[in-house]
Amino acid sequence: MTHMRCAAAVVLGTLTLVASGPARAAAPSGAEVVAVRSAKLPTAPDDAEWGVAPVHTAQLLLQDMVEPRLMEASTPKVDVRALTDGSRIVFRLEWADATTNDLPGIARYTDACAVQLPVSTGPDVPAPQMGEPARPVEITYWRASWQAAADGRPDTIKALYPGAAVDHYPFEAASLPPGSEAQREMAQRYAPARALGNEMAGPKGRAVQDLIAEGPGTLRPAAEARSEGRGVRTDTGWAVVLSRPLPKGVRAGQRTQVAVAVWQGAQEEAGARKMRSAWVPLLIEGAAQ
Repeated sequence: MTHMRCAAAVVLGTLTLVASGPARAAAPSGAEVVAVRSAKLPTAPDDAEWGVAPVHTAQLLLQDMVEPRLMEASTPKVDVRALTDGSRIVFRLEWADATTNDLPGIARYTDACAVQLPVSTGPDVPAPQMGEPARPVEITYWRASWQAAADGRPDTIKALYPGAAVDHYPFEAASLPPGSEAQREMAQRYAPARALGNEMAGPKGRAVQDLIAEGPGTLRPAAEARSEGRGVRTDTGWAVVLSRPLPKGVRAGQRTQVAVAVWQGAQEEAGARKMRSAWVPLLIEGAAQ
């Protein structure tokens, strides 16, 4: 599905308002996401500024096109709002999730979400399945486990496994002075993913990561970190704010496209196993009145 006609057909339908906090007064935005002009961009999901942002309910689809496929639907929809100051754009995603999954580890899966925009805006956008060769997309990816680490949860066995009893653990060995060459070597020995430069391994100081893709299986870190984000639990699930620069060449009054994705840790969703939307038209509003 590479053409805007197909994407528009998927997203049209009955839309409902599901919101929390100060944004309850916002109206549905119809078949497109409207980025309302605002001099102040919110950094938290419950900021009052979200009250002026209309709600677009993005219907989600199974990712059943490439391996590993997701064959059983989990998250049916995501409420999307957007604000812009003419330089950056901020998205607010909210979806239902009955469980909190923010612990990394063996056989553990973490809640996550992402927004995707085409690098180049034009009448014919790349495939929403992470772009196409020579037609890249930019992805801002948020992960609940990174959020917990950014909020101060230690990267220790006791924090990740509260019921564990530790007699001796290489990362905490008192005989190795913190920061010493011996301690760094030991840390790499027992954390092979980090030693190999795996960008997804270990805790981060940020809850989001900037990524680039040119089709399934091509995902890679972007050259620079330009996005910010924060997620919080709501009464029914998650609300996440993702902030990033406007796509290159997109100006007030113009349209581009946006797609969203959600991973539910309780459903063992990771990587390509996810719920995702088709392209949704994204209107960048003009100057604030």
